[in-house]
Amino acid sequence: MKKILLATVICITSIGAILFARFQAQHVFSFPTEISATLPDATGPVIAEFDPLHEDWPQWRGTNRDGIAGSTDLLERWPAKGPRLLWTASGLGTGMSSVSIANGSIFTLGVQNGRVRVVCRSAKDGTEKWVAEIGDGGDPNGTPTVDGDRVYAITREGRIVCAETETGRIVWTRDFVNEFDGAIPTWGYSESPLVDDGRVICTPGSDDAMMVALDRSTGETIWKTSVPTQMQRKGHRGAGYSSPVFSRGGGVHQYVQAFGGGVISVAAADGSVLWGYSRVANATAVVPTPIVYGDYVFASSGYNTGAALLKLVRTATGINPEEVYFHRGNKVQNHHGGMILIDGHVYMGHGHNKGLGLCLDLLSGVVKWGPVRGPGSGSAAIAYADGHLYFRYENARMALIEATPSGYVLKSEFRIPSHLGKSWPHPAIARKRLYLRDQNVLLCYDLAKNPVLEPRTPLSENSSGEAASSQVAGRTGLVPSEVNNP
Repeated sequence: MKKILLATVICITSIGAILFARFQAQHVFSFPTEISATLPDATGPVIAEFDPLHEDWPQWRGTNRDGIAGSTDLLERWPAKGPRLLWTASGLGTGMSSVSIANGSIFTLGVQNGRVRVVCRSAKDGTEKWVAEIGDGGDPNGTPTVDGDRVYAITREGRIVCAETETGRIVWTRDFVNEFDGAIPTWGYSESPLVDDGRVICTPGSDDAMMVALDRSTGETIWKTSVPTQMQRKGHRGAGYSSPVFSRGGGVHQYVQAFGGGVISVAAADGSVLWGYSRVANATAVVPTPIVYGDYVFASSGYNTGAALLKLVRTATGINPEEVYFHRGNKVQNHHGGMILIDGHVYMGHGHNKGLGLCLDLLSGVVKWGPVRGPGSGSAAIAYADGHLYFRYENARMALIEATPSGYVLKSEFRIPSHLGKSWPHPAIARKRLYLRDQNVLLCYDLAKNPVLEPRTPLSENSSGEAASSQVAGRTGLVPSEVNNP
């Protein structure tokens, strides 16, 4: 009897393993690749390293595209009305684009009178430096990318433009629809291009040119990637609403991108497809930018889809993405607003358009805390700096949350004074300043723990000593908790 029971258990286990393997095979794809051509030695320098302490925010989600700012010595709590508002600028135009900050300048996209414009402002006071019109179009979603003396931006209709950072002079343009047979997504192209090793990596989204590499200086096509047949039937066709990131998983220099069919990775050398994963695809929109950590890739999407961790394993013929775990959407999903990895833990706004605070252990998938509603409603766009998460909720509420897996700790909150549309543009943090784009308006806050206050006009000679002492203390002797909006 025991032998029969044992045999039954073994049989059931074997059948379960076979069914699981078949299920996995429906979502995980590895494509044979010429190793000598596209897979450099893992010990070789395949990509330039960024300085994690660099304080600018030159592209989508910061220097490393991970939502992490290099600024330190920041306020650990905010006054009721928020940190000190340094300035407010208007005239940016409409759109959901966030901002990039580099070398004293701010870059974004906006529409005025039906014309799409790349806008450059001073990071000091928000005054206009230049505006470059790039044609008719709708409200943009992507964020410009700054690389040295050039800035790159993609319009809602799929025009990518390269301009000089100092003057705004257009250097070159390409068109995803007319030149690469791309189809404009339902809510428009939303990508922020990646610049790496003299190439601009972007996603037209067609079957023959899902991703392309353009020459940084001329815009000429270096390579383009076709969508594997196996992945054309997954999710929705075409580009998603994500932006590419680079990886060295398995010792291979590659670009990882979420698109309508899930997640795909291509070799940096020639654009050949290395691997794909479709379980995070859905029929409507794949939005979050994947997280890359060594040999791991964490991806998620909304519409009750879920989240997954993949481990990239180098084989004799290429890269094999192994699914470490998958969480269904009712447990973990990021609709949009982004995910951030800090000290081995992923933080995000969980739920479909809910922005519920959540923390999970990256490698195990164990949820450490959450979901938590928090002080705002709707989705949450997030950033990280100096031990804290900055949650910007859809209803124009900002929250400062301690980045700890021990539990949800809300430190401060305030209402953003400008609320012209849904507060979806991601917060940007550079050189101890917080930048919040709200359609036509940009707000700049001082996050410094010890702010440098502007000098005041000296008191008149007939002021009493007591009055003078009081005014000086009130103006220049403020402790951080007293610094507030003017």
